[in-house]
Amino acid sequence: MSFWEHTEELVRRLKVVLYTLVISTVMMMVLPANPSFISNPLGYYEPLVAVVLRAIREQTLPRGVKLIGLEFVAPIELYLIASFFFGVAITAPVLAYEIFKFIDPALYPHERRDIYPFMSAFLVLFIIGMVFGYEILTPVLIRATIPFFTVVGAEPIISIMDFYTIVFITTIITGVCFTFPVFIVLLVKYGIMGTQTLRKRRLYVYLALFVITALITPDGGPIADLLLFIPIVMLVELGILFARRYEKKGETRRFSLFTSGATCKFCGSKIPDDTIFCPKCGKSQK
Repeated sequence: MSFWEHTEELVRRLKVVLYTLVISTVMMMVLPANPSFISNPLGYYEPLVAVVLRAIREQTLPRGVKLIGLEFVAPIELYLIASFFFGVAITAPVLAYEIFKFIDPALYPHERRDIYPFMSAFLVLFIIGMVFGYEILTPVLIRATIPFFTVVGAEPIISIMDFYTIVFITTIITGVCFTFPVFIVLLVKYGIMGTQTLRKRRLYVYLALFVITALITPDGGPIADLLLFIPIVMLVELGILFARRYEKKGETRRFSLFTSGATCKFCGSKIPDDTIFCPKCGKSQK
């Protein structure tokens, strides 16, 4: 395929993603949550996004705490932002599929063997992190803030935008943090960093992780910081353990930016320039 043919394919795939995002967002905004609305259009109409927001509110908001709009357009903003957020969540698998289908023809067999397990691990860890962030970390963040209302003599009334922003951002950030082991294994596997470096500087790594968790957990205090810090440390140690297995088996590769010469199209090992057959796997490069 020529450059313009690749460009046309990319545009076509991006259109699929864009259409999916628009359709899913509009569906969240206008699709009635109660199927009886179809048979009785004059009855109570509740969009699907309202049901999801109510479920989040019932599961996360402590008793005795009230939500207020604070600003006149705040409910409308939340309605639009939440619909878009859930639309993005629905579109994410489609985006991942279209990206993979676009780059898949350009992958060598050894690259394809590498990308499948890493994509699977990234997806699983991201979902686990989001569940942890929503079910455990977010309630702790909110409940840890409530006692301060009593300390300063204020009523526990929270802006709806602040409440749902904490829920959405905390859930996503926690999901991203749980994928750290995947990047550690990638860095070690491609020779950018070794496990020995991580083990020797473990104290500095943990200190940096704690600072990061303290920065990304809004208004949660040390308890919320520790709740996120402890599982991340465990996952980092797990990532080092898996990366060490690649080193012991000799399956790490030198990253192309740090090496000269050619690499085998099939096994990825370094080979001399103008070599026809790979010394390691014996396959022809022509």
